[in-house]
Amino acid sequence: MLEVSILLDYYSNLLSDRQKEYLLEHFEEDLSLSEIGKKHSVSRQAVYDNIKRGIKILRDYEEKIGFYKRDLELLSELKELKNDFKLEKLEKIIEKNF
Repeated sequence: MLEVSILLDYYSNLLSDRQKEYLLEHFEEDLSLSEIGKKHSVSRQAVYDNIKRGIKILRDYEEKIGFYKRDLELLSELKELKNDFKLEKLEKIIEKNF
């Protein structure tokens, strides 16, 4: 899931060490639940539960904080500005975001 990988970039430091590690191993290193379980001497179910809980936490953070949404909106505004540059548009973007 691309969404989870992106949210990990934003919020991974807010997760528990275990959740962060399992999520990174699963979504970034493409390890299976069984491989992660063997590596950490825990059950596949324990890995699954931690990953599921971690994903929920990441989505909750995004819903409350909204860094990813904000960055997507800024990117859209900048692309629009690139296609039709006007100093006034740039000033509005700067004022809105900074």
